[in-house]
Amino acid sequence: MSLDDRFQEYFAALDRAGQKDRCFLCRRTPAEVKLFFGFDEDGVPLKASEFGLEDISLDATDIMSYRGERPVCAICQLSFDAVFALGERDVLERLIDEMETNRDYLWPREQP
Repeated sequence: MSLDDRFQEYFAALDRAGQKDRCFLCRRTPAEVKLFFGFDEDGVPLKASEFGLEDISLDATDIMSYRGERPVCAICQLSFDAVFALGERDVLERLIDEMETNRDYLWPREQP
């Protein structure tokens, strides 16, 4: 994919997401996702010398996907992969339903 195509994909995703460059699910920014994986914003590992890493960078690694309905980060994709690998999609769907329809049960308030 050409650089121009990637920019068009990115800007189209921002339009779909209301100009917010954050993961739709966890709301992390690309910089926060890189930090989670141990990289600075420029893609250089934060503790390379401490761990003896050489020539490691995030130049070609995508940490945010802009191709779907909304942007999604690699952290959330890994979390969903784990849910699906465990065969618990039905549990996830029930949890989503509980979060939408029975919030007070999930987050009880203090009783006076």
